[in-house]
Amino acid sequence: MKRTLESLDGAALEGRRALVRVDFNCPIKDGTVTDNTRIRAALPTLKYLRDRGARLVLLSHLGRPKGGPEPIYSMRPVVRELERVLGAPVTFLEDPTSEQAVATTRRLTRGSVAVAENTRFYPGEEKNDPELAQRFAVLGDFYVNDAFGSAHRAHASTEAVARMLKPAVSGFLMQRELRYLGEALHQPRRPFVAVLGGAKISGKIDLIEALLPKVDEILLGGAMACTFFKAMGLETGNSLVEADRVDLARDLMGKAGPKLVLPTGGMVARELAGNAETHAVSRDAIPGGWAVYDIDPASERDFAARIGRAGTVVWNGPMGVFETPPFDSGTLAIARAMAEATSNGAITVIGGGDSAAAVAQAGLTDRITHVSTGGGASLEFLEGKELPGVAALDEG
Repeated sequence: MKRTLESLDGAALEGRRALVRVDFNCPIKDGTVTDNTRIRAALPTLKYLRDRGARLVLLSHLGRPKGGPEPIYSMRPVVRELERVLGAPVTFLEDPTSEQAVATTRRLTRGSVAVAENTRFYPGEEKNDPELAQRFAVLGDFYVNDAFGSAHRAHASTEAVARMLKPAVSGFLMQRELRYLGEALHQPRRPFVAVLGGAKISGKIDLIEALLPKVDEILLGGAMACTFFKAMGLETGNSLVEADRVDLARDLMGKAGPKLVLPTGGMVARELAGNAETHAVSRDAIPGGWAVYDIDPASERDFAARIGRAGTVVWNGPMGVFETPPFDSGTLAIARAMAEATSNGAITVIGGGDSAAAVAQAGLTDRITHVSTGGGASLEFLEGKELPGVAALDEG
């Protein structure tokens, strides 16, 4: 168990500089943040620290700048949005590695907030460079990591700095992520059902193998189901199939037995287009020249029924090409089934990424027990891998 923010003496936070790693990697268009979900997710941690008189210095990356500063990836738009959300001015540290930045953090008033420029503007960030981490460390008196979405990367602002600046604790968002993902893996209410989708089996092999001993069922959708259909000797038409993974799919089916539940059919079309002619077909009747782009209504009902009987459900990956209606039907059906299961007392966890986007699109985010803010991080956590940004924090 990692040490948490609440374990620190609240009275001792007064006037101290909290160096907080957040994940403010928000979408920006024309210099404006278009979705502030990640900013709002950090608010409980920021409020807790501000209410206790700490002085906050926030670190985050934004986008993927190539080896140095790029104006389109500046944190300035994020600073403006954070000011709007907080209703308070925010100081911008143009060069957080400078002596001037250190001096600025020491002049901050109690409860005030500063945001550093994009950590990825510094080449040492992604190399986990100790020298850069030390420059970050002098900006604070203790360290809080609330950026679960970046915890699977050993970077200077997530891993090295946590080993230099003590205490190093988890923020409330990080704590929530570790709690719900951890409980799903190690103390699930039964039956424990995993719903996995996406295009390629190659990206989910480790997850399937890690979950098989733990779950009661894995419901498998998305284009990767077609690789399993091929392994069953079925016609797949023009569907996306990973030819070099067919043998692996066959082996996984043998190993999993009845735990691995495949769609009974799919929605097929000749091309991926919103106005394309579509048909629901059973999996043993996929016509040549057509491709599967979603699960069919019968599979939707089957998967929803299995989710409805579950005590714990973890979902990672869409059931079809949900960005192109009508091939969003299967994914939205899973989202609705998850929300219904939550209402009936199940613990439901969405593993970030496309699944989180689909739940938001359906307007059901608030009806899920936990929606992870970290797609890649949640995937690695569920695979049983150690996350460097978590491992570096103090033990509770």
